[in-house]
Amino acid sequence: MHLFPKCPFLFFTGLQCPGCGSQRAVHHLLNAEVKEAFSLNPLLVISIPYIIIGYLFEILPLGEKGLRIRKTLYGTRAILVILIIVIGFAVWRNL
Repeated sequence: MHLFPKCPFLFFTGLQCPGCGSQRAVHHLLNAEVKEAFSLNPLLVISIPYIIIGYLFEILPLGEKGLRIRKTLYGTRAILVILIIVIGFAVWRNL
């Protein structure tokens, strides 16, 4: 019995999407198995510090300097860079 659904993109195309392997990677991370998690989805493992920093920016009070840093890390340009990284990762993992 499978508890989690299969990736529809993988099912229909035979190609891995950028998120393929994320559930298993999170499982390995929760068991402190970083090497195994990285082998399943390196982008997820590498992005964890970025996600944590974003969360901290949301819950901590920010001064003017903090707001500038947040805009640099999470503004429009950053979103475009992340989009390029995700697309590049998707292409790389299917070569």
